[in-house]
Amino acid sequence: MELIDCRYDFWFKLDQLVAASNLKIERPKGSSHPRYPSLVYPLDYGYLQDTRSGDGNDIDVWIGSLSSQTVTAVICAVDLEKRDTEIKLLLGCTSEESRIILDIHNTGSQSAILLVRK
Repeated sequence: MELIDCRYDFWFKLDQLVAASNLKIERPKGSSHPRYPSLVYPLDYGYLQDTRSGDGNDIDVWIGSLSSQTVTAVICAVDLEKRDTEIKLLLGCTSEESRIILDIHNTGSQSAILLVRK
């Protein structure tokens, strides 16, 4: 069986999904999580309207400081308390911002990995 490198197509299709979607900021940078007030959002956090993620809700996004809103990374997360998995798209995030976001998703009952666009 021949292996095909699909990385370019993966990132390109994610960029197309973002471009074709309405981005809603649900929790602006500096705001607190409604159920966990000690969690202060280090970046804007929202979702792509009218999309679907593994949890049945819209696809979550973190928005970084880079001017381009292309997908720079993806976080794949599992939450044992919620008993679910999902992805988070990182748009225009620097390496440092990506690391901060990854740390947020590696707390408590959650575990996550970061896939970085090359």
